[in-house]
Amino acid sequence: MDKIIECVPNFSEGRDLAKVDKIAEVFRGRKGVKLLDYSSDEDHNRSVVTIVGEPCEVGRAMVEAIGRAVELIDLTKHVGQHPRMGAVDVIPFIPIRNVTIEEADKLARDVAREAAEKYSLPFFLYEKSATAPHRENLSNVRKGQFEGMNEKMKDALWKPDFGPDTVHPTAGAAAIGARMPLIAYNVNLSTSDLEIADKIAKQVRHLNGGFRFVKAMGVELKDRGIVQVSMNLTDYTRTSIYRVFETIKMEASRYGVNIVGSEVIGLLPMQALVDTADYYLRLENFKYDQVLETRL
Repeated sequence: MDKIIECVPNFSEGRDLAKVDKIAEVFRGRKGVKLLDYSSDEDHNRSVVTIVGEPCEVGRAMVEAIGRAVELIDLTKHVGQHPRMGAVDVIPFIPIRNVTIEEADKLARDVAREAAEKYSLPFFLYEKSATAPHRENLSNVRKGQFEGMNEKMKDALWKPDFGPDTVHPTAGAAAIGARMPLIAYNVNLSTSDLEIADKIAKQVRHLNGGFRFVKAMGVELKDRGIVQVSMNLTDYTRTSIYRVFETIKMEASRYGVNIVGSEVIGLLPMQALVDTADYYLRLENFKYDQVLETRL
């Protein structure tokens, strides 16, 4: 493939794995598209799929996957820790090779236009595709969630970019747009006190004066009896994994809490792990091309 684009759609279903598999099936064995990964989280009640491929083929696959999600996911019955406004909640297109951010933006708009017409689903353009500054941040777009979106859309400031001016009765609305790579990264804490996770999230997220390229919130993991700081690192080259991890560890110690582990959701660039290894191992004169896989 000469041109490669990545798409990482988030679907509001993480408990009924049969439904998740039916959605993932859209991407399997498809010419010009490769399904790299998909994972589900019961507490978040959410699944993240990662695909790459030729832009036009990825776009066709996403239109079909949106339809499958609209068919299978009913948000009137959905409960989970993660905020959501749609059955397919967010659809980012990320340029990987020989694709510009402008081409990713055009693909996002084309997919939104076609899917809105096919499924009567409203779409908001976000990130690099946003039509106004107040629409760039996904959390602003999603504020109010599924239950409050109809009222929100009565305001001219929140008229959808494509589709009807009311939410789909069971599938809600979707955010779609072009963006650069981000890392979905969570840090788990040795406490069940959600207030502590919320306080730490406020310390690291940009919205409250934390790191410029961090979005964060506290999440309860009921099945494990602990909480986590759930994050998106929107530019790992400027806010690294290790810097965020160390800050959370320091803040947690104020409450007598330890880190019990951390996790990456979906895929991440190898350089992000190399940077972290370099920091903790205090490597001297280390170069990225010393990683064996980069030389293959």
